[in-house]
Amino acid sequence: MESTQEQTWIKQAQSGDQKALALLFHHYYPFLFKYALKLTWSRETAEDFVQETMLKAMTHLSSYNGTSRFSSWLVTIGTRQYFDQIRKCKREKKWIEEEKKHALRKLQWNFGTHNIEWSEMMGIFHKIPDSTRIPILLKHYYGFTYEEIAEMMNVPTGTIKSRVSIGLKGLKKELKADET
Repeated sequence: MESTQEQTWIKQAQSGDQKALALLFHHYYPFLFKYALKLTWSRETAEDFVQETMLKAMTHLSSYNGTSRFSSWLVTIGTRQYFDQIRKCKREKKWIEEEKKHALRKLQWNFGTHNIEWSEMMGIFHKIPDSTRIPILLKHYYGFTYEEIAEMMNVPTGTIKSRVSIGLKGLKKELKADET
């Protein structure tokens, strides 16, 4: 069980005392950080993990009823956060893989409907510099606006429009040259 001082901090924090809350979390931070470090094997990830755990504990502090040790309650919250994060990462990876497959099918279909051989198109497309190729992909295959692409790439909208236009003209020129 917690010391009398810790129990006092908990009760005061539950009553809205910010200083008691700060003292309580300051007291448990090293314990929770060591646990997080053993879970994640990354100092940076462990720090994020502890912050998220403490934030969740802070918002749900009123639900702590004292039937278990406060450290156990924090570890329970942290462990659940950890598994939630793993599930989220798995979902994101699956979504990214599906998006890649979808984009690849879309590219293949678009090139196929224009009687362009996929391998031929990819050979030409990969010759284009990233600064031009990426805006073309984002605009014509993912449907982003010029403004969105400009924000993503941190360049002016006019520059993106220019790169897309010049890149497409270059692609058409290369394709025509290959036809002859």
